[in-house]
Amino acid sequence: MSSDFKKMLPFCLAVAAVCSCAAERRLSELAACSPGVEISIPGEKADDDCRMSEYAADTGSGKGMSGDENGREAPLIMNAIKDSETGEMVATDVISASRVVARFRNVAERNGNVLVEFDISVPALMTDSEWRLKFIPEMELAGKVSSLEPIYITGKGYREAQLRGYERYMAFLASIITDSSELVHVGQLEKFLMRHFPDTYAMKTDSSFVSDPQAENFFGVSQKQALEHYTRHVLVSRNERRKRDREKMFRRYVKDPVITEGIRLDTVLVSADGDICYRYVQPVRSFPGLRKIIVSLKGEVYRDGEMVHPLARPEDLVFYVSSLSSLVDDTPRYRTKVLQRVVYDNTRAFIDFRKDSADIDTLLEGNSSELSRVRKCIAEITSRSEYVLDSMSVTASCSPEGLYSYNASLAGRRAESILEYIRKDFPDSLSGRLRSASVPENWAQFGLLVKSDTVLSEASRKRILALMEKNDKDSVELSFRTLPEYRYMREKIYPKLRSVKFDFWLHRRNMEKDTVHTSELDTVYMKGVEAIRNMDYKTAVDLLRPYQDYNSALAYLSSGYDESALAVLSGIRDRTYRSSYLMAVTLARLGRRQEAVEFYRKSAEMEPSMVHRANLDPEIAALVRPDAHIMDE
Repeated sequence: MSSDFKKMLPFCLAVAAVCSCAAERRLSELAACSPGVEISIPGEKADDDCRMSEYAADTGSGKGMSGDENGREAPLIMNAIKDSETGEMVATDVISASRVVARFRNVAERNGNVLVEFDISVPALMTDSEWRLKFIPEMELAGKVSSLEPIYITGKGYREAQLRGYERYMAFLASIITDSSELVHVGQLEKFLMRHFPDTYAMKTDSSFVSDPQAENFFGVSQKQALEHYTRHVLVSRNERRKRDREKMFRRYVKDPVITEGIRLDTVLVSADGDICYRYVQPVRSFPGLRKIIVSLKGEVYRDGEMVHPLARPEDLVFYVSSLSSLVDDTPRYRTKVLQRVVYDNTRAFIDFRKDSADIDTLLEGNSSELSRVRKCIAEITSRSEYVLDSMSVTASCSPEGLYSYNASLAGRRAESILEYIRKDFPDSLSGRLRSASVPENWAQFGLLVKSDTVLSEASRKRILALMEKNDKDSVELSFRTLPEYRYMREKIYPKLRSVKFDFWLHRRNMEKDTVHTSELDTVYMKGVEAIRNMDYKTAVDLLRPYQDYNSALAYLSSGYDESALAVLSGIRDRTYRSSYLMAVTLARLGRRQEAVEFYRKSAEMEPSMVHRANLDPEIAALVRPDAHIMDE
């Protein structure tokens, strides 16, 4: 140790002790004074936003009210000025300005979202070059608390220490040897190879590979063994240990990593006296039942990567959520329903038959399931207590293959076969109510299938439909056989024409008139109303659009479709306090402020409680607050 260093050592230790004492003293002052971080709601005016004010002077304590050495109360010393009227000297004092901070605010839900804004103000006394301040806003929604992205205020000295830690860690990483040649006594190894493995040594600059067994010398020593012998094992061991210690060394050198993601820093304003203010803007997805949002803040002081002082929590902020959905009109809506005495129903089944046969074969693919479905359908219809079955018709049809006259006979026999099959399962309920019919060749269905087919080209569809217009259907079918699409038609389209249609004619029990008008709850409309209450405005717009009434206008307005809402509201003749208020909100959004005021006044005249409601919606609040001169125009 040099003599100069010995002389400087006591000085360095003294400086370190002084700095440590100073830091501890700053923490003690912070705990004693407790200036505290403050969260507040931004002012209405732009020039009030995020501005630090003077802290109020405590006039109830201090020098003027302190006792002397003997415990006696000292007199309160005040300034005196001359009264301009009486000429007497009167006591006076200057009271520092106090900052009035709002602790709650009404915020509006719009299109399912709420925007929460608050200021985080940090006095200069709380900042220090060697500190890092961490602030974590917390938000309580319906009893559930979640942490928002934190805010950091990092002192210059603290950041420099962080960067020095990174530099030391990078120096440590640089000390890890990545070149394997540095871990071997290369010179000695080369001499050994030159003497005992001349062929291998000659390949020093060659990339060819010589297998180890071939390279053994007459002493039985391999190249691998030679490499192991000349390896610097101590250096290798130390290098491997450093590789293993990378994470540990990172934690040692970088006690508090620099955070670049997951933090929030919206706006920073620094006043002349060093005070700091952050504007925190947080969007919140609203949900049914959300009435208020509570915002709290916790803070901590860090030094050298460790938390050294928890900060006192400021008073919470409360945001009361107002939603246009509360203006929904939930009056039940009914619609008129016309009941017909005669009721018709039908179903179609694809029952396959063997070629030229009318016998039902349940072993053919699909027949068993189709017949089971038909029996279930008939059982359901005949069991309805409010209906009486008058008749059921079974109509069988064939494909165009074969002669038309033969197909007419075959379709008729197949219809009768199905009737006999059904009678066995329903001998009583269908007695005297069954009749059969047939369609020899179902050309109408064939045309529909060709038009909707996605495999056939447009030219093919046009050619097939043009041939179908001929009156002689036998010649039409013969013409089809010459088409290149015939095989596809026969395999994919023709089988769908071999179907059986079941028609049911019923009448309502105990109903004599042909038609009866009745009212029933409009469930579609009420679902739209419920969607508004649930803040599912997209669904509400989809359901209520056809009605074009007050609630549909509310759905439009809640979704941000202001022009559509205005069009609907303009068509409402009988004004209520709700529709007038909604009109005021709509016009205010569209910039027609004077008209908005008129509609608001009409709403308040009809329902005085809407005066209070005006404070909940920013569109109307901007018109009625004292500095909104438009109310007096």
